[in-house]
Amino acid sequence: MDAAEKIAALSRRYRDYVAGVLSEIVKIPSLSGDEEKVIAKLGEFLSDAGFDEVRVDPLGNLIGRIGSGPHKLAFDAHIDVVDVGDPSQWDFDPFGGIITGDKVLGRGAADQKGGAASMVAAGKILKEIAYDGPFSLYFVFSIMEEDCDGMCWNFMIETGELVPDFAVLTEPTNLGVYRGHRGRMEIEVYFKGRSAHGAMPHLGDNAVYKAARAALEFDRLNRKDLGHDEFLGKGTMVVSQIVSGAPSLCAVPDRCKIHIDRRLTWG
Repeated sequence: MDAAEKIAALSRRYRDYVAGVLSEIVKIPSLSGDEEKVIAKLGEFLSDAGFDEVRVDPLGNLIGRIGSGPHKLAFDAHIDVVDVGDPSQWDFDPFGGIITGDKVLGRGAADQKGGAASMVAAGKILKEIAYDGPFSLYFVFSIMEEDCDGMCWNFMIETGELVPDFAVLTEPTNLGVYRGHRGRMEIEVYFKGRSAHGAMPHLGDNAVYKAARAALEFDRLNRKDLGHDEFLGKGTMVVSQIVSGAPSLCAVPDRCKIHIDRRLTWG
């Protein structure tokens, strides 16, 4: 049996194991900035699997290593999640980690704790087949991706904690192998007005109304052609937050901010 056949056989054997790992880490709420407990749990899994090195960098990212080859290949999964919103709108406990059939249910099961669990299992398999290839394999469980996209890797590269030659992200792709993704911009637009008493709004200049008109224009712009690439898809933009300010709730707001999430395609 060659290495590929061994890996395939072990993958089938560890099917329930990886589901169990995923269930356990889904049960641990890990909103951006509050990942310490799930990092600790994943560290236990890596140690139990026999990783050659397990450490947490100064920012809080968990890094496991297998092998000591001259080339560095990194696998990444962010283990923070967004909030659940209104729990009553869920059909199941978002932090229950319920295993049903061939699925694990819960917040982050797909994005991206599923990738994290698969990395744990992959490392376990690599140790079992005594991997000694030309790569140092790094398994990175990164934090604060949802709120601070890219900050964790910027920290690792800028500080020299880990500068890989190649990287594979375990974001959900319906099991497709993707070679890239759209870019992202965060844009804040500020609107200024003039406050006045709520009983006499005609004396003021309502910043919220200005922002609302602009938000509708951004929506119209999104419906137009913002660029399209056969692989990457369509460029998009969405108003993801509106924040206003006024001296009180009975006054015309004199300031408002729109936050735009812009996704960039090729060209």
